[in-house]
Amino acid sequence: MPEATVPDPAVTGPGPGPADPDPGLGRSPGPGARSVPDGPAAGSGSVAAGSGNTSAGDEALTVHRLLRRLDSGPRGLTDEEAARRLARYGENILPAWRPVSRPRRFARSLRDPFTAVLLCLGLISTAVAAWTTGGVILILVVVSCLLRSGGEHRADRAMAALRASVATTATVLRRPGPDGPAPAPREIPSAELVPGDIVRLGPGDLVPADVRLLRAGGLRVHEAALTGESAPVAKHPLDAPDHADLVPFAEPHLCFLGTSVAYGSATAVVVATGARTRYASAHRDRAAARRRDSAFDQAVHGISWTLVRFMLLTPPLVLLAGAALHGRGLETLPFAVAVAVGLTPEMLPVVVTTVLARGAARLARGHKVIVKQLPALHDLGAVDVLCLDKTGTLTQDRPVVARSVNARGEDDPEVLHWAAVNAWWTLQLAELPSPDALDEAVLDAAGTDVPLLDCDGVAALPFDAVRRLATAVVRRPGRLGTHTLVVKGAVENVLERCALDDDTRERLLGLAGQEAATGARLLAVALAERPARHRDYTPADERGLAFLGFVVLRDALAPTAAEALGSLARRGVAVRILTGDHPGTAAHTCRELGLDPGVVRTAEDLGRLDDAALAEAVRHTTVFARCAPEHKARIVTALRAQGLVTGFLGDGANDVPALRAADVGICPQGAVDVVRETADVVLAEKDLAAVEHAVTAGRLCGGTIGGYLHITLSSNVGNVLAMLAAALLLPFLPMLPAQVLVQNLCFDAAQLAFAYDRPSPVALRRPARLRPRGFLRFLTGFGLLNATADVATFAILFLSTRSADDLQDAFHSGWFTENLLTQALVMILLRGVPGARGASGPVRRAAAVLALVGVLLPLTPLGPMLAMTPPPALYYLLLGIVLGLYATALRLARARYDRKRC
Repeated sequence: MPEATVPDPAVTGPGPGPADPDPGLGRSPGPGARSVPDGPAAGSGSVAAGSGNTSAGDEALTVHRLLRRLDSGPRGLTDEEAARRLARYGENILPAWRPVSRPRRFARSLRDPFTAVLLCLGLISTAVAAWTTGGVILILVVVSCLLRSGGEHRADRAMAALRASVATTATVLRRPGPDGPAPAPREIPSAELVPGDIVRLGPGDLVPADVRLLRAGGLRVHEAALTGESAPVAKHPLDAPDHADLVPFAEPHLCFLGTSVAYGSATAVVVATGARTRYASAHRDRAAARRRDSAFDQAVHGISWTLVRFMLLTPPLVLLAGAALHGRGLETLPFAVAVAVGLTPEMLPVVVTTVLARGAARLARGHKVIVKQLPALHDLGAVDVLCLDKTGTLTQDRPVVARSVNARGEDDPEVLHWAAVNAWWTLQLAELPSPDALDEAVLDAAGTDVPLLDCDGVAALPFDAVRRLATAVVRRPGRLGTHTLVVKGAVENVLERCALDDDTRERLLGLAGQEAATGARLLAVALAERPARHRDYTPADERGLAFLGFVVLRDALAPTAAEALGSLARRGVAVRILTGDHPGTAAHTCRELGLDPGVVRTAEDLGRLDDAALAEAVRHTTVFARCAPEHKARIVTALRAQGLVTGFLGDGANDVPALRAADVGICPQGAVDVVRETADVVLAEKDLAAVEHAVTAGRLCGGTIGGYLHITLSSNVGNVLAMLAAALLLPFLPMLPAQVLVQNLCFDAAQLAFAYDRPSPVALRRPARLRPRGFLRFLTGFGLLNATADVATFAILFLSTRSADDLQDAFHSGWFTENLLTQALVMILLRGVPGARGASGPVRRAAAVLALVGVLLPLTPLGPMLAMTPPPALYYLLLGIVLGLYATALRLARARYDRKRC
């Protein structure tokens, strides 16, 4: 195993002088780079940070010289020195991750399509001297942006507090003082790392800063975030690297922030942090990568742009109708603009942000589930398919060794003995932070004498998701000149590397299949003797093995799995099991939990399917076994291509591709660092019951947002249609622009109650997904019903008004009252569509206040200021009849809509 000998700088004398190049990654400032002073002599407690520009000559520093420049060594930094460096160089945080200022949030709010159109309409009104209309519209824009930016600020603060409980950590060597005890590994937040820290890396760890390797074993690193290459890159230490032929990021002895360990382990020294890292330098001139649009974002954007187009079409229609039928010119423009404003759901961003932030906070307090991205909470409620692994989710992640058998199927403790040798020396030589669950079970079953084995460890090739096995190379007593390879891993992968004839291999596969059919998990064990050598061992040496036997393990079912699966099924969430286990083991576990596995497909089956065939297969297959990371990602992608909102629950580094491919990535808090950073939702424990709670919370938020959109937009569409009809039929403006805007402002204020609504339990029956086509059909149907009530109001205004001279004033005030009363009815009767049974307290109270404003405002001294006079008494009697008929029609239409949905 490659290893660099690193002398302790404490015995090498003072550090280099000013003429030495900059440390960090061995960088010196390039053209235009910020000048960074050199580090002082050793022992001074100060270090120079890299500038972000790399030169080949500087990177050729030896490990010894680099450590001297960093005033560090294999024992790491003292706590006092680390604190001093943290104060000097700041936290290890990229600039893009820092909080957004309030002015920037306000400016960003203007990018919302509705807000942008409102701003344009306000500016147009001001340009044609419609000061009142323009002023009210601009006030609406400012209030909407203030409410939205304030809500996002509070939501981000809440999310930052929640994320702190799952902050990425790093394993670092630190000591209390220069003369204190030996340094011990400890976990600290990655933000507290400083140049000179000695860190340890293991499978699934995020590389917490730019580091140079001191020791490594079988280390491969995912660098897709920097290079776009999906395959992991091999890394190993070099004492004096030569960079003549290397391209950026190709240095084998360096690992960079933004990458993650695929497998293997290493010890490294931190050479650059935060804004001085290669990642920050590479992304300095472009914005941080945006999160992919969620299913909710896509639906809302589709609806929004449809309405925006309608809004932009409305003013020309009103102007043309006024000019053609009534000879009116530009004096109709303020009214036309006000009609377009009436269609706008200005409070949409505010309501959505508030609902999701409150839902995420409740979920964190009640069930310890942390939502890192607010849109992910709605997507949880829209999930159609949940993909998950078997181990640790359907079963407890505490396997127990049942027995060990040889090639004849007979009990043989020697098999367990060699499996324990493999587990022990792999753990020791590969510097893994802890054994995985299977190795831990093997070591527990073997007993406490394993560390005292006579074998001496030579090298280790740790487990990875491609080879699906681990190898320890040991020197056995009495066998000079010989090394023994002890190989342990998945049955198929070990057997294909053994020197066996086809009949024997088939017999052993059949024996393993019989055990797997009973729900057991198997590890195959094999040995090989090789001549002793100093050259490194590689996976190519894992050939020609002598098969030894199987270790049989069993998993207990997770206590909440069966109930959670049943609850998810009742709520319309299909489950797909994506596991690396044997097909028989996975199928048996599913049957024990009451889940019909059907036909189990393996990775070999998937390899024979093209994308079209896979799309059909994922609809009807419940269990996919022997899945590698690329298979999991391909399955998730195929599900999403079918239009299904897909969630993925995983905790290992091999789950990262699937987490990124899913609409919602979910992981437990104990997942490896790279998974926690990738996931959208973090669970306190790997428990399906927690996922069920998260789906419930998402459905409730989705129901609230959907109800708000149904109610607001159907009412707005109805009002706009009625205004267009009135503009065509009446010789005067049916409502003054100021009256339209005041009415709209009253309704907007009432809509804020939806942010505190409690949706009906009916919302939990199916995924809370907005489908634009069905949604627009709903708006059309209920909008026409609302417009019909408005036209009926026109008729009763004609009937109740005695003279034509009073008609215009009565029309303005009467229709204003009717509009707010019908909107209050819609808030109560359509809340939570489909299947709602009455409004919640906040919505009822807001609707009552809205109705009172509609009735009383024309009767108060504010009425004449808005050119409104009290309507005649007969109008109120006839209006009551119209509203009663409208409420009945609303109930019947909603019941019909519910029946179609169900």
